[in-house]
Amino acid sequence: MRIAQKQQAEELIKQIEEAHNQVKNDISQGNIRSAAELLEDCQNGGIAIGTLIEETEGEKHPTVAVLEDYCELIYQIHKDLTELKDVNANKTYKLLRQKLIRVQNSLKNDIVIRKEVVFLPYKASMWDSLESVWMAADEDPACDAYVIPIPYYDKNPDGSFKEMHYEGDLYPDYVPITKYDEYDFEGRKPDMIFIHNPYDEYNFVTSVPPFFFSKNLKKYTSNLVYIPYFILAEVRPEDDEAIENMKHFCNVPAIFHVDKVIVQSEEMRQVYIKVLMEMMNDHSEAVRKYWDTKILGLGSPKIDKVMGTQKEDLDVPQEWLKIIEKPDGSWKKIIFYNTSITALLRYGEEMLTKMEYVFNAFKANQEEVALLWRPHPLIKATVESMRPQLWIEYDKIVTKYREEGWGIYDDTSDVDRAIVLSDAYYGDGSSIVQMYEQTGKPIMIQSMEVVE
Repeated sequence: MRIAQKQQAEELIKQIEEAHNQVKNDISQGNIRSAAELLEDCQNGGIAIGTLIEETEGEKHPTVAVLEDYCELIYQIHKDLTELKDVNANKTYKLLRQKLIRVQNSLKNDIVIRKEVVFLPYKASMWDSLESVWMAADEDPACDAYVIPIPYYDKNPDGSFKEMHYEGDLYPDYVPITKYDEYDFEGRKPDMIFIHNPYDEYNFVTSVPPFFFSKNLKKYTSNLVYIPYFILAEVRPEDDEAIENMKHFCNVPAIFHVDKVIVQSEEMRQVYIKVLMEMMNDHSEAVRKYWDTKILGLGSPKIDKVMGTQKEDLDVPQEWLKIIEKPDGSWKKIIFYNTSITALLRYGEEMLTKMEYVFNAFKANQEEVALLWRPHPLIKATVESMRPQLWIEYDKIVTKYREEGWGIYDDTSDVDRAIVLSDAYYGDGSSIVQMYEQTGKPIMIQSMEVVE
């Protein structure tokens, strides 16, 4: 039984208890008809509680049997009253109270509260920001956890929606998926909802449907939780210059609408609190206490995912193995090459030149090194929308790289596989660098100045 349902049953018992007092008074004063009507209301209340328990716990639940005893007593007292038998008010009250106390005790001790927790990822490649939390909820015998991937739209320059994407079929096989249009948020009112998309209508490249904006989801749960889909470079709370460069991550709608925000570390928690208090221009103790309670530095599930994945457990595609394996069966060194949206938009044609330089260098050494290129999954939607001509030139490079077939092109939703499989990282600075650091493997950030 869900906590809201148990609270509903407890509220009905309180109403029945109040009715018992009035029944006692009515019998004492000879208001037999009023007492009989109140007893009918009490019986209807008992039946309603029993029906709720049968629906959630099954017909054989012990509380149902206790309620049946209570309703049988109600029936007998009602029968005696309508037959004008002599009914003692105090004795009747005591009998009713004894039976109702048994109902209360059974409701308290025999019914286990179950939580219903919903996870609302949108891009499958970002699922790792929620997965370890889902796993904990799924393993809890008193919790029903639902993974409900939601669709998202690319946006036109004017903000209107264009193509819709739904990636529900891209999640790991061990994750049971519920369709977003088959879950009744209004009727079920989950105890917790987890999201990793914080932007609501303020993402200019993609958007989830307005129903799934944080400000709307808040209507359907008492505990809406936001976990960022990214990991930031750690910043000290006293480093004002570094904070200035990341404060926009704190100024997103979800931060203000949700009940809890889970960030990657205690230091990052302090940074968020500092930025939010400055945004509000309020450094009072009350405001600090509010953010202290709301922002939790519990760590990122993305790190949990990387550290919990072993190379031998990976499903490596056969076409990748053709590139990775040497003729003697041993493996080449695998370099994870990551290119970001930010670098492509910032450097434009210069970035394309850099990429071609990198590919030529690795192509020349393909006998010893396998390049695993994994561009940011939103590059197409972002660059095509903001810089159409740049996208055309970029897409030519992608097509050439894939057709030549000497390197791996990873456009799957599983970034953790690339991190665990590879021997070193090379590429742009991004949240993946913070994840990669946890592995202890080498990291090199590419420079636009080195192109020859």
